[in-house]
Amino acid sequence: MRSVIAIAVAGASLAGCSSFSLDSFKSAPPLVKVALESAPPGADATTSLGPGCKTPCSIDVPTPDAGFSVTFAMPRFEAVTIPVQVIRNPGDFTSPPTTIIEPSPVFAELQPAAPPPKARKPVRSKKPAKAATAAAPAASPAQPAAR
Repeated sequence: MRSVIAIAVAGASLAGCSSFSLDSFKSAPPLVKVALESAPPGADATTSLGPGCKTPCSIDVPTPDAGFSVTFAMPRFEAVTIPVQVIRNPGDFTSPPTTIIEPSPVFAELQPAAPPPKARKPVRSKKPAKAATAAAPAASPAQPAAR
């Protein structure tokens, strides 16, 4: 009976090893706070990384390996996309690594959208009445009546 229990315990411990992964020790990427502002305020700001908010606001995004962009949109205004650079300073023995976002804050000035062009009604050309009668064929000269 003891050998059966020992085999069961050994099997369970081996099963636990097969699901063991070094990925569980990796930490989540650090978050960077990005401040977003617009003129006029109240625009919907959406990052190419996913998160967004209504300006003025700040959001936490995972630190990207490269730059990203922020698109600002608001009804009756042209949408604006601002590129954002990510600058990494590796640090050294005396200072920790840092990540800088440029520009900071990310600011967009929205321009009013041009009004849609007005639909024009088709214009009918009116012919003067005189022109219509002048276009009629001239009457042929009267022929003498046969007797």
